[in-house]
Amino acid sequence: MSYDDRGSGGAAGVILSFLVGALTGAAAAVLMAPRSGRETREILGERLREASERGRQIRDDAVTRGRTSLDEAVGYVERQRESLEKRRDRLAAAVEAGKQVYREEKEKI
Repeated sequence: MSYDDRGSGGAAGVILSFLVGALTGAAAAVLMAPRSGRETREILGERLREASERGRQIRDDAVTRGRTSLDEAVGYVERQRESLEKRRDRLAAAVEAGKQVYREEKEKI
């Protein structure tokens, strides 16, 4: 088994562990809370809304970074394509020039 095979599910495992830990912590906090049930629910609701907003912000940032990376990659590919086309054209011109010189030398003989 190579190193890559063992680490293929690493990110999912970390995220799952984080979520299980968060849920366990939330359950322990509710059970040990010195506040009334209503106060605890309000606090949990507020924290849930805050976490949801942070999640949306993280998602938006990730989408923005992904789009930027995609745009950069597209630009890079386009520049490389143009460079290859120029090289191909120069090579074709060199081959044609070589053929012409060959024809001229052949006619001299």
